[in-house]
Amino acid sequence: MTYHAKRTTGTAGAPLFLTFHGTGGTEDQFHDFAEQLIPGAHVTSPRGDVSEHGAARYFRRTGEGVYDMDDLALRSRAMADFITTEKAATKPARTIGLGYSNGANILAAVAMLDAGLVDDLILMHPLIPFAPAPQPGLRGRRVLITAGQNDPICPPDLTHALAGYLIAQGADVQVHWHAGGHGIAQSEVAAVQDFLIA
Repeated sequence: MTYHAKRTTGTAGAPLFLTFHGTGGTEDQFHDFAEQLIPGAHVTSPRGDVSEHGAARYFRRTGEGVYDMDDLALRSRAMADFITTEKAATKPARTIGLGYSNGANILAAVAMLDAGLVDDLILMHPLIPFAPAPQPGLRGRRVLITAGQNDPICPPDLTHALAGYLIAQGADVQVHWHAGGHGIAQSEVAAVQDFLIA
């Protein structure tokens, strides 16, 4: 499966920074942000190849929070293959993934499938409405989850459940909450910056 993607070539040995947009977004949504966060990084931003009434997504769903699990499995494998190819091309020192909403969901699903692909995960407003299988490979992976306390799309209890799952796998998890909803707050941007500096 081939994704339309925006790429910035970084310096030799620099990190690979992968960004994944939310539903209806494009490869441009976080690409420049990643360039600013880590100057000199290789940045790759694939566009979701599923259309939901014209809005780009990374996998199908049948309703809000109701995923087509067969499609999610298929497209998680395809995205894992895409990331593997990008890593082979850039030979990065480390690999960072940042996803928002649907983008966070595909990034999390890839990590649950093949935990060795991405070293540091930034999951902004993820929604994992199912019980993931154990994934011992997540041990030691650094994860930042950002979420809104009044997010109608990603209920806080499911955010807590995802954090609990990742912690149980041995991941190094940080959770940043803001008082708003599904939108990205300035405090989240600061949390991402702090996470990458650490």
